[in-house]
This record gives sequence, structure tokens and C-alpha cells, in this order.
Amino acid sequence: MVSADPRPRRRADAERSIARIVSAARETLSRDPSATVDDIAKTAGVGRMTLYGHFRTRPELVEAALVDALHDGERMLTGLDLGGDAQMAMNRLLASSWLLVAESAALLTAAQGVLTPGRLRELHNAAADRMEQLIRRGQRQGVFRTDLPLTWLVNAVHYILNGAAEETRLGRLDPADSPGIVIATVQAILAAPAVDGLPQQPGTNT
Repeated sequence: MVSADPRPRRRADAERSIARIVSAARETLSRDPSATVDDIAKTAGVGRMTLYGHFRTRPELVEAALVDALHDGERMLTGLDLGGDAQMAMNRLLASSWLLVAESAALLTAAQGVLTPGRLRELHNAAADRMEQLIRRGQRQGVFRTDLPLTWLVNAVHYILNGAAEETRLGRLDPADSPGIVIATVQAILAAPAVDGLPQQPGTNT
């Protein structure tokens, strides 16, 4: 009697183990950005050898946790309605993005400690592209400024989101006030400046 190939079973077991470890890493690092591999293994309910069998280093595990969180965020934001007036669409994007950024503020802090700035930018490319396209549309509509570099405006929005998340995590901003503060700050930065008392006309920096 020929026995069934055990390899598919082993692969499935390994995938479940990896998913459990990554989930535990997200949970643990979101509570404490300096959490150790031992802390994460304990949360996952696995031994150090099992964890290191899938992730050779702590930075590798931190990156996997951040990637998993970003993928979840992308699935949420992909279905967001960003049509119509760019200012209102920006408010919707900021409100939804805030929920994701606030939830993963500590996780991002952990990632900043072990990943290069270039790798972090690469992981956030999808979010940056979405923001860039919306700002471009607002510029064409004449509601967002065109006198500053587009890349700087995109980065400024993300700096504000991440900075507000960190301030909230540290207790220096009230969580109930944070979304409104983020939206008001970003809209003030993006607003097209008046020229001789008149709104700025749509520019060519699009």
C-alpha cells in the first residue's frame, strides 16, 4: 500500500505556523515596539527553534509583521470611494488611513529601528501612489496648491499621519481628537493659497 505524500501536509502546517507567528508579532510589537523574539514566540505559543526555523532574525520577523499589516490596510483602502471633490475625498482617505496608522504606530516604530528608510519607503509605495494621485486631482480641480513639489506634499501628509499616531500613542493627543486634528492640518497644508484675494487657479504641476 502506497502512503500519501506527506509534503503537502508539512507545507500546510508550516504556513499555519508562519501565520500564527506573524500575527503574534503584530500583536506583540503593537503593544511594545522593543518586544523581543522570545516575547513574540511566547505570544505565538511556539518555541524559539520553531520561530527561527521560519524567521532567521528579528528584523526579518518585524518586516513580515509590517508587510502583513500593510496588506490588510491595502485591502481596506482599495474599496474606498475617492471620487468626486478632491477635498472631500482626501477627508475620507485620511479618516480611513488614520485608523490603520494609529493601530500600527508602535509596529512602525519597531520597523524604523531595524529597516532602512529606503525599504520603508518601498513598503509604503502603494499608499504614497494613492495619495499622489488624489493630490494631483485636487491640483487639477484648483483646490490643492501647486507651488510646492508634489513629492514633498505626499511626504508631508504621511509625516503628519505618523507623527499624530505617535503623539496619540504617547498620550500627548486625545484619541478622540486625533482624526479631526490630522484632517484639519493636512487640509491647511494642501489648500491652494489665495492670489490677490482670489483662489489659486489650477496649475501645471500635475
